[in-house]
Amino acid sequence: MRHSQDTSGESSSSRLDAELTPERLIQLGLGFWASKALLSAVELGVFTHLANGSLKAMDLADKIGLHPRSALDFLDALVALGLLEREGDKYRNTPDTDLFLDRAKPSYVGGLLEMANARLYASWGCLTEALRTGLPQNESKQGGSPFDALYQDESGLRGFLQAMSGVSLASARAIAKKFPWQNYQTFIDIGAAQGACPVQIALAHPHLRGGGFDLAVVGPIFDEYVASHGLQERLRFYPGDFFRDPCPSADVLVMGHILHDWDLGQKKALLAKCHAALPAGGCLIVYDAIIDDARQHNAFGLLMSLNMLIETPGGFDYTGAQCCEWMKEAGFTETRVEPLLGPDSMVIGVK
Repeated sequence: MRHSQDTSGESSSSRLDAELTPERLIQLGLGFWASKALLSAVELGVFTHLANGSLKAMDLADKIGLHPRSALDFLDALVALGLLEREGDKYRNTPDTDLFLDRAKPSYVGGLLEMANARLYASWGCLTEALRTGLPQNESKQGGSPFDALYQDESGLRGFLQAMSGVSLASARAIAKKFPWQNYQTFIDIGAAQGACPVQIALAHPHLRGGGFDLAVVGPIFDEYVASHGLQERLRFYPGDFFRDPCPSADVLVMGHILHDWDLGQKKALLAKCHAALPAGGCLIVYDAIIDDARQHNAFGLLMSLNMLIETPGGFDYTGAQCCEWMKEAGFTETRVEPLLGPDSMVIGVK
């Protein structure tokens, strides 16, 4: 193979090779090391045990059941990853792990990580098979459904719904801030789960009334969460199946982290149902980890789409342009895409 030569006689490719290292590729390829360290720390309750103050290594190890051989390496790895701080021989939470990974705090988002540890981590080990077959790699491999399994077990369902709150909370707060809610009076979250989104919207806008639409089994959990925020007089639960039943009507419908679960035909059917339930001038807000139209930048959105491959028979994530096209096909006259926080954006359709 011939290389271009510069005036010094050294090939440009050789000089470039000398500047490159494989470190980025190795770190990315072994990224599951750090991921599993965090997931195990959440599972063991490391951050919850440190929420009341710093602890010495062996005291913390005793509380969470670590073997002496691994304790220091594990805790110091968490320090090196920026998940714990150490002063002398005592460990403490960082500000973000203390706020978001202490199970006793309402800001806890570890439910998502608990679900990732219990279910997704093993399933993602079968990504190559999923890519070759196009088939999900979870309970569906044995003919089951992850949703059926979750919704039949109350403790599992509570954990899943709490995880969905962790996924949705930041975006819900952004929607409460960015959407012109002053122009509307009522709203309903379609596929509301625990109720994180309607609660955040209602807290930010006292004039609004609304609620959440989801399977009947979710109702008691939704009501409990809403009551914990003192919003039971303004938010109510609407039981139903959005594939079998009509959507309840309101000025604004919200559908968050729902549309990507389903295949194209199901996506379009859900958008059509929402359009039918809205009054003239009403709005539908769809939010997900919307992939950028160039499909080059939102790595989380693209990886989430692979997660839908792992988890569902036909689900996939999508670009803002795709969602706008589907909305217009459903009858929406105006559409726009607005960024929220992190990888999430909202697509707004006006009837």
